[in-house]
Amino acid sequence: MNNNDIFRRLRYALVLNDNTTIRIFKLADVEVTRDQVTDWRKKEEEQGYQAMNDQLLATFLNGFIIYKRGKRDGEQPIPEKQLTNNLILTKLKIALTLKSDDILNILKKADFVLSKHELSAFFRKKGHKHYRECKDQILRNFIQGLQIRYRVPKATDSQSNSASRPKEVYKPKNTVASVWNKSK
Repeated sequence: MNNNDIFRRLRYALVLNDNTTIRIFKLADVEVTRDQVTDWRKKEEEQGYQAMNDQLLATFLNGFIIYKRGKRDGEQPIPEKQLTNNLILTKLKIALTLKSDDILNILKKADFVLSKHELSAFFRKKGHKHYRECKDQILRNFIQGLQIRYRVPKATDSQSNSASRPKEVYKPKNTVASVWNKSK
């Protein structure tokens, strides 16, 4: 995945519109225009596509941390010039205040199972003997799990797909009436 894919997927998964995205960059002390944000969202084959470098994505992620958790005291972090999937995962973990179990559950939502030991290897320093590189597939599944977790389906989506969903999903459980009927 390139930086534009990650940026586009995160914006969609976390329901971040252009105004919010511009505000996130501003929190990281970088001014961007709506046109820049639009160009970063485009796919490579689309006209007007602009590649997002590592430093811009790091700036966005740093701003997202501030957006979700507030500015920290003292000097603000300097955006990295080179990003890895491990660093992206770490920044998202910080921004969304996720614990290891939360990340594993998010991955499970995307039908991707990972052990706690495998996950902890992604957060180790690069020279550590148990360090493991976070591959694109894992980051992609994590972002997909975020989408399932944070993106609320619209009413029109649930109405249009209601025929394909099992009816048990829509039956209320443990209501007063159902408990009363069971006791008879």
